[in-house]
Amino acid sequence: MACVGFFLLQGAWPHEGVHRKPSLLALPGHLVKSEETVILQCWSHVMFEHFLLHREGEVNDTLCHIGELHDGVSKANFSIGPMTEDLAGTYRCYGSVTYSPYQLSAPSDPLDIVITGLYEKPSLSAQPGPTVQAGENVTLSCSSQSSYDMYHLSREEGGRERRLPAGPKVNGTFQANFPLDPATHGGTYRCFGSFRDSPYEWSDPSDPLLVSVTGNPSNSWPSPTEPSSKTGNPRHLHVLIGTSVVIILFILLLFFLLHHWCSNKKNAAVMDQEPAGNRTVNREDSDEQDPQEVTYTQLHHCVFTQRKISPPSQRPKTPPTDTSVYTELPNAEPRSKVVSCPRAPQSGLEGVF
Repeated sequence: MACVGFFLLQGAWPHEGVHRKPSLLALPGHLVKSEETVILQCWSHVMFEHFLLHREGEVNDTLCHIGELHDGVSKANFSIGPMTEDLAGTYRCYGSVTYSPYQLSAPSDPLDIVITGLYEKPSLSAQPGPTVQAGENVTLSCSSQSSYDMYHLSREEGGRERRLPAGPKVNGTFQANFPLDPATHGGTYRCFGSFRDSPYEWSDPSDPLLVSVTGNPSNSWPSPTEPSSKTGNPRHLHVLIGTSVVIILFILLLFFLLHHWCSNKKNAAVMDQEPAGNRTVNREDSDEQDPQEVTYTQLHHCVFTQRKISPPSQRPKTPPTDTSVYTELPNAEPRSKVVSCPRAPQSGLEGVF
């Protein structure tokens, strides 16, 4: 507490904004019931020797604690309570180092500490109902007989609170309608009422209202401190990667076996067709080996003679005087030509074969 008195004696607030701002949070929460105690924790990764807690609008409400180092974080806990109307308000904290006590860090983000339980609780209802389909609109109505100026909607699972001014009185009640558009998440909601001249003093909370969303894999909003579902579970990620690798290897093995089977089948088909092809080639080769060695049999006047016939290129240009007809004899070795014998006028005989 010595640093607080020192600052007040100087008659001026020390220069601020030299160091990076710390963070301020309320444990267990910033909504504090009357006569209960709340812990305000100021912490930073900067190694501050002192932390100062200040309530806005109050010059004398500045507390100073020595920072303690835990797991690489410097922090100080300020106990506020038992909670009364005088302790509610907006708080900020600062950090300082010993060698420059007049140079404070930038202020933390503001934190509103609200006292609840001072007035009659309102009622909370859902239209068209507390159970809706994913993507369907739903409206939460906070109403009361008391003429509250402002209504506040809070969600137990976390998230930013919402507030709306009270609407015109309808059927003897004051109310405010909070649309949840679209209703993609469920949760447990409560609402409070407050007056314009005392914004940090709220009524008792309404009875909890559970909003359920069907057709949605998650029925609740992730709180600001919860990790996003996109980050995933490392263990589940490893399982997914392992399964993907196994599937890829199985596909490659199946492709290899199919390719090998197709290659074997193709080779077997080629081997089955190869003898016929060879036989065809051999026959053609035998036909073309020596066209000059073809032997023909010529019947001339019914007398059989054999002679070799020269190829067309070696034949004389003058056609022979005798007319002979050549016929190829199948299966003859060597191949022979059978010639039909023309009718001989001298003897009247025919060649019979």
